[in-house]
Amino acid sequence: MPEFRLTQISDTHLGRRFPGLVSNFHRVCEHIDTNRPDLVVNSGDVAFDGPTSRDDVVFAKGLHDALPVACRYLPGNHDIGDNPTEIGPAPKPPVSEAHRRQFCDIIGEDHWSFEAAGWRFIGLNALVMNSGLAFEAEQFDWLASEIAQTSCKPVALFLHKPVFLDLPDDPETPETSIRYVPQPVRARLIDMFAHVDLRLIASGHVHQRRDFTWRHTRHVWAPSAGFVINDQRQDRIAIKEVGLVEYRFQPDSLEVRHIKAAGQRDIDIEEILAQMGGEH
Repeated sequence: MPEFRLTQISDTHLGRRFPGLVSNFHRVCEHIDTNRPDLVVNSGDVAFDGPTSRDDVVFAKGLHDALPVACRYLPGNHDIGDNPTEIGPAPKPPVSEAHRRQFCDIIGEDHWSFEAAGWRFIGLNALVMNSGLAFEAEQFDWLASEIAQTSCKPVALFLHKPVFLDLPDDPETPETSIRYVPQPVRARLIDMFAHVDLRLIASGHVHQRRDFTWRHTRHVWAPSAGFVINDQRQDRIAIKEVGLVEYRFQPDSLEVRHIKAAGQRDIDIEEILAQMGGEH
């Protein structure tokens, strides 16, 4: 395959009780239907609240099943719970094997790899990292095996959380520890990829669109497809808007396009909270 076209969506946060989020997802589907990429990747927070509402997960999967092209998925904290961290309060809820299994049973694989257009693509479950769950060790063993098979191919890594803000050794605060892959597992993950041609790390989670390069790796943060978080609730790092990301992979090259689908609306989190009748 001389070219591989991939569309990344993220943080769809789908649930029956949020018509605005569903409408934004339909606008994304229409854009995908028009452009017909080879693959769609949802990089996490597929459902609004999987740990407390199995129906959110079922509903989200049903909407994705209507996409006109194949889709792969990665779990987010709203799907299976969040990473424990060394500092800051305990996550609510913490990631659990039961919720991870629910995601796999309803949505599909929570980690995967494949090759296309001369590239190696790896998708990781970032939420089990630092958890102590048995699957954390299993995934690291699997990842080591996958990395060993990359040969000289460029690698594209997909996961829910950005690996770091600006630098691998950025200091953690109680706020940032839940925003990025937490230490000390972050250092382990970076070290595992140190001897391969890691060209791209694609993530979501922050609900901000960002695109920067550190050394030879391009870091792309996909915005939420569903809603934005205002500056009173979250510091502004990059661009706050809904949208998606389109990639064109060719042997030894990569193109990235940042897109807002026609008709997508920048729903503010306050609208979602009002529908919930309280804090999220």
